[in-house]
Amino acid sequence: QVQLVESGGGLVQAGGSLRLSCAASGRTFSNYVMGWFRQAPGKEREIVAAIHKGGVLTYYADSLKGRFTISRDDAKNTVYLQMNSLKPEDTAVYYCAASATYRLPTLREQYDYWGQGTQVTVSS
Repeated sequence: QVQLVESGGGLVQAGGSLRLSCAASGRTFSNYVMGWFRQAPGKEREIVAAIHKGGVLTYYADSLKGRFTISRDDAKNTVYLQMNSLKPEDTAVYYCAASATYRLPTLREQYDYWGQGTQVTVSS
């Protein structure tokens, strides 16, 4: 079992920045590919970014490239999502997830463990 706890969400004005953190416990963090998803009201949960075990290989949703950056610190068992130039349409609950099986998963069903989510609200 892996336990994931997100933090860092909140209310920010458009154009601002937030850094989300996801702390993992339970199993060897470095063995897992980590991902960030988000879910806006009335919408499906969608991939934001993913980072491979070594931290070099990453994936970003096309619409977010250049504004969001995923990183990980295996010594701290933590994955981060730096979000810059935020827009009102970025408003959502953001979830981190861990995958033991896939190389760089982008689908919800490819992840084994999920956090509870953290709310990000961007005001215009």
